[in-house]
Amino acid sequence: MTTRITSLIHTSTTNILRLALLSSLVTAAPLFAADSAATNHSAHEQAAPATLIQLVRAGTKQYIDVNAATAAGYGPFLGCVAGTDHGAMGVHYVNATLLGNLTLDPSQPQALIYEPVDGKMVLVGVEFILDSASWLAANNNTSPVLDGQVFNFVGFPNRFSINSFFELHVWAWRDNPQGAFVDWNNGVSCQGQ
Repeated sequence: MTTRITSLIHTSTTNILRLALLSSLVTAAPLFAADSAATNHSAHEQAAPATLIQLVRAGTKQYIDVNAATAAGYGPFLGCVAGTDHGAMGVHYVNATLLGNLTLDPSQPQALIYEPVDGKMVLVGVEFILDSASWLAANNNTSPVLDGQVFNFVGFPNRFSINSFFELHVWAWRDNPQGAFVDWNNGVSCQGQ
């Protein structure tokens, strides 16, 4: 009888610990979602909400001409970014003022992305970039989300040698065969630079 009671207590304790662990994982899910999205870009890809793409397009149409972007405070950063095994992002024109705040506004992306084509810069998309430490401190440790799209987390060290950050690409001006919010776009190239 004592052995059976001890066994029941052990089983109950084990189940309580499992429940507590499961509960803590569910509570931390928003942070893990950002981490897993950084390695599996399709994980955060929902059916492309046309509203976000339309809002970004409407808010950035004045930057189709790269000269308008530079006049508004955007400048090239790091040259043309190509994937190591496929696709590219293009040339990021970053606005330092917007980069310094925590704006989540479809009409004010921190970076505009241009593809170099025949000596011209063609607007293909945007990237929202948020310093992770600042964002988490100001938002109760929750990952950023814009119109249902969870941002990717990029830790430090990274290929850009910058502090860890959250980012979300929106291919509003060029279709992306992999999805409208995936980082790399096989329809973009750095060959024209």
